[in-house]
Amino acid sequence: MEKPTFSIVIPAHNEEQYIGKCLEAIRTAAKQVPDCGIQIIVAANRCTDRTAEIAKQYGAEVVEDGSRCIAAVRNTGAKAARGAYLVTVDADSYMAEDALKQVREKLESGKFIGGGANPRFERASPGIFFTTIYIAVHLVPVMLRSGGMLSGAMFWCRKADFDAVGGFDESLVSLEDLDFARRLRDYGKRSGKKYGTLKGWLITSARKFDQFGDWYLLKNRKMTKAIFTGKDKEAANRYYYDVR
Repeated sequence: MEKPTFSIVIPAHNEEQYIGKCLEAIRTAAKQVPDCGIQIIVAANRCTDRTAEIAKQYGAEVVEDGSRCIAAVRNTGAKAARGAYLVTVDADSYMAEDALKQVREKLESGKFIGGGANPRFERASPGIFFTTIYIAVHLVPVMLRSGGMLSGAMFWCRKADFDAVGGFDESLVSLEDLDFARRLRDYGKRSGKKYGTLKGWLITSARKFDQFGDWYLLKNRKMTKAIFTGKDKEAANRYYYDVR
């Protein structure tokens, strides 16, 4: 089998309502890199709906992971990757039309170790607005202590560099994305490479707000702060792993 240029990993837990749109966005982005092979890997996590079926209809490879740890689910998908470039994107997020083109340009320039994207919710409300501010206020100090602000939401890098930094930290049940971004950035600095951010927006669903309510995280600040530790399994299960 010919080796693809891109391997795109999508962690998915009961995502039948969203994954089709995610895969359509990838198809659209792939049109701007027509000379690149695209491998799509859906890491199905304890799915009881049609997520895997829909993924296969789009030609995606499906791997199974039954853990209650998103870092482990992402890593399971990455282990199946054959492409030189690795991209991870959540099943309820939709990459920009030129996202893969930008990733290739940045990685082939030799200036970037990898990076992330700027996320934007697909809908807005006062509750979402103030929740976003609240989260930023708590995360910014954490990011500054770790060396500066970093984008996330959709990570991209060379597969070799993903392996070199050890992938996502499976001791974390939340904030694994922030931790990965920091380690990837620091790894790149050793060879004079930058951590980059794609132009444009990564659109992500507001499903958590739809499910719990737009003010839920503000009304349950004790739980929210526990999630910010990255280690609180009870809080992570309550908000991430024991839903849908």
